Amino acid sequence: MEPLLARSVRLEDDGVHILDRRNFPFERVWVRCGTVGEVAKAIEDMVTQSSGPYFAALYGMVLAAREVRGLPRDEARAALDRAGRLLVETRRTNNHLRKAVAALLAGVDVDDDVEAGALRGALAGDERYRARSRRLGEFTAARLPDEGAVLTHCWADLYLTETVTAAQDLGKRLRFVCTETRPYLQGARLTAETLGEMGVDTTLVTDGMGAAVMSTGDVDVLLTAADRVTMDGHVVNKVGTLGLAIAAREFDVPFLAMVQAPDRLAPTAADVPIEYRPGDDVLHTLGRRTATERARGRYPAFDVTPPRFVTEVVTDRGAYAPHELADYYVGDVHD
Repeated sequence: MEPLLARSVRLEDDGVHILDRRNFPFERVWVRCGTVGEVAKAIEDMVTQSSGPYFAALYGMVLAAREVRGLPRDEARAALDRAGRLLVETRRTNNHLRKAVAALLAGVDVDDDVEAGALRGALAGDERYRARSRRLGEFTAARLPDEGAVLTHCWADLYLTETVTAAQDLGKRLRFVCTETRPYLQGARLTAETLGEMGVDTTLVTDGMGAAVMSTGDVDVLLTAADRVTMDGHVVNKVGTLGLAIAAREFDVPFLAMVQAPDRLAPTAADVPIEYRPGDDVLHTLGRRTATERARGRYPAFDVTPPRFVTEVVTDRGAYAPHELADYYVGDVHD
């Protein structure tokens, strides 16, 4: 059975419905967004995370197309460009939103009917993302041991669920160790819950335990998603990934980073903006304050792992050493 989080964004007649991941799995609440502006606000407020914003942006753009129904085509197209920029700016480190907007506009540009073209582009973008995640999962599963423990950080969404599905199809017997991933606890609430839903042996550790777990030989591979991978092999992912990667190299644990494709628009790490979330988030866990008023919080949401700490970057075309990522694009214009 497909995990619930695999379909956490739905387009309906009355808007886009987004499963609120902030309190999942303790509460299963769907947030209805009636306008593209409301979708953007939901993404900014972390109602959805990981690949969720990609699907929210796809279908938020459909709402934008509905809003411009009846306008002259050039005015409608300009309004969609503005909507796209609004969505892309909500989460700037991950480049999924840019790709979602491009997928929808590609549908609009080949259809006389803006709304029909938008829907066609969104559905094509949805299927393409899922197909590429499936291939990524298959390539990743092939790199994992037949039996052993995998340490993962944060919530890798379809990348992880497709990897687990492919590994199960191959008869591999894997155990997962998940970091809790402060301050939103995506690892504790999303990863651990979904792995359990898929029948996987799952152990939860706090963020500070990763190096200790690897030092004992109890972990065979470190596996994370990447919000973005630069062409020179830097892995940008949820803050905490860098520390785990450094520890993994120290204890001879291979680090595999999953991404559909390296980003040609980011030649180096300097080309990737790192989002800072409100420092107040660090002072709270699940809505409860965990520090006194004497402290202030600082929250870079992502960190950058240099290529020397990365064993392989696994893509939807196979695995590459960090210094070989240009080979991904040899011979075509794949994005």
